Amino acid sequence: MNKQNPIVLDGNSLTRAKLVAVARGGAHVQLDVKQLERVRHAADFLAEKVSCGEPTYGVTTGFGSNADKLLGGHRLRDELVIGGSDPRYPGKSGASLMEELQHNLIVTHAVCVGKPFAPEVVRAMLVIRINTLMRGHSGIRVSTLEALTAMLNRGVVPVVPEKGSVGASGDLAPLSHLAIVLLGGGEAFFEGERVSGAEALERAGLEPIGLSFKEGLALNNGTAQMLATAALALDELEYLLGVADLAASMSLDAFAGRSGALRSEVHALRPHPGQVEAATHVRQLLAGSTLMDIPYHLVPRFKPWSAEAWALPEDQALSFDIGWDWVPANQRHGREAFYDRFLPFKGGKKHQPQDAYCLRCMPQVHGAVRDAWAQACRVIDIELNSVTDNPLIFPDAEGAQFIEEQVISAGHFHGMPLALAMSYVKAAIPVLASISERRLNKLVDPATNDGLPAFLTGNEDGTDSGFMIVQYTAAALVNDLATRAHPASVYSIPTSANAEDHVSMGANEARHVLEMMEDLGHVLALELYTAAQALDYRREMLNAARRLAARGDWRALAAKVGNAPREDHPSHAQFKQEVQQLMAALAASEDFHPGTAVETAHALLRERIAFMHRDRAMDGDIRAACALQQQRAFAAASHPWLVAEVVDYP
Repeated sequence: MNKQNPIVLDGNSLTRAKLVAVARGGAHVQLDVKQLERVRHAADFLAEKVSCGEPTYGVTTGFGSNADKLLGGHRLRDELVIGGSDPRYPGKSGASLMEELQHNLIVTHAVCVGKPFAPEVVRAMLVIRINTLMRGHSGIRVSTLEALTAMLNRGVVPVVPEKGSVGASGDLAPLSHLAIVLLGGGEAFFEGERVSGAEALERAGLEPIGLSFKEGLALNNGTAQMLATAALALDELEYLLGVADLAASMSLDAFAGRSGALRSEVHALRPHPGQVEAATHVRQLLAGSTLMDIPYHLVPRFKPWSAEAWALPEDQALSFDIGWDWVPANQRHGREAFYDRFLPFKGGKKHQPQDAYCLRCMPQVHGAVRDAWAQACRVIDIELNSVTDNPLIFPDAEGAQFIEEQVISAGHFHGMPLALAMSYVKAAIPVLASISERRLNKLVDPATNDGLPAFLTGNEDGTDSGFMIVQYTAAALVNDLATRAHPASVYSIPTSANAEDHVSMGANEARHVLEMMEDLGHVLALELYTAAQALDYRREMLNAARRLAARGDWRALAAKVGNAPREDHPSHAQFKQEVQQLMAALAASEDFHPGTAVETAHALLRERIAFMHRDRAMDGDIRAACALQQQRAFAAASHPWLVAEVVDYP
């Protein structure tokens, strides 16, 4: 555990970054001393009111549909009195009904099922719960709050099964799994081992506690599970938004695409914040590229390798041939202006001024997902420092005459603000995955990949599948994400005998979003893997053409051109002149390479995954690409503050 620079919790200044530092980085937390006085003041106030015998929900009454049951001064059945030492209430002989009420609330509500949440989720839940209790409106004692903090700092991670919260009244069941360990019950992970809650406390040097007035309700009535999963999901999505821009940039370079749709003056006319940011980011990632906006006539198309393809020994290692078609003069009528600007050769780039939607509309699509993420962040940032239990305690309410004016039942536990925000994000995730898969598909399809080989393999012998099935996997993942995108928040199922007749299902919503991050990351990793292969082909084909032209032999270049007229044909002189012009333009070109950030990401991939000349087992490649993404290896290349210059292409 990281004990240096602890995160100070005061109920008012918790951020997503601080939460992640504790949940994923192992940072310790420290309770703000001044704010603890507010916590103590509220607990003392509640104890005073209880001693006066005033009825208070969840303190001297039952919960939910049992709220009409007022606790008495003693049990109706004396034989149920707990005598002697009771391990549930350390240091006490028996327990009052109010203490038993709080104890029973926790032990009967810890009923979740499914696999346990990852430790980082549980640690985030603990941070959130501690922080909201620090606001001083929950009635918890300082000693109980300190015990919860000690459990977090000493590495006790309660076992919290994933499923069981309906998102109102808060995350009752999962938060009870948190609290039950404080009582010496349940299970916990300690030093990587799953043990009983009692053993985990003992090994951590901690003692179980008993609960006082309203403390069970303070511990389990709130939005900590949905908020923890939502915050961690948004942290992951923030990174993946950068990776998506990086993958799109690598694909754009591999297509030798057009930059006009990225220009700042274009997006100033429709200034959705996410769209502007996405376009700016991709311009940054492509800075330094010599592949973007290449004239049509310079880009050759792939042709299968043959023994006669390359005459010189230094070219024999190439796994491809290249070619163009010449456009005779009699086919240029009505297009004279175009051929005044571009030489009459058709290679890999179609003669059209715009790219497909998955490239041209990338800022609009990626930007809309960014806006969904930003809206969810706004909601989560408010929730991180909110009080979400019930009832709320206002010990210093001015002019209060009755307990109902100082202990107020409200609905802050209702998770709908979070649920709807995460529904928005949930719908956005398959959108981001889908446009990535469309770019991947375009790269492998010879009808759409602008002169690259089919399935990105030479396949001169007809035996290779290349990257064909990579697209299948991406398509399966996108479909799976799309079928999981149905909003949970639209389907409320009443609970507690209809006392809680509208619930948010926000816990399911946020958990789904966190789970979907993995598959979104896989899709983006598959695009990067595929785009790297395409980029190698594009760059090598262009540079092979440039090297061929630099030798100054127009006939060698002409041999790569189809539709060439016979030497005795009247048009041959024009053909020769135009091939020489093509040769001069290619020879004058600088080395073709991608943007600096794209080159960095490509190099990372090539450290783990070699270019695939011929079919090979690809399972290791796929694992390596996905691992790089999951390890956030692309962060240095994909995030804008690490790129020095924003450019607009001329």
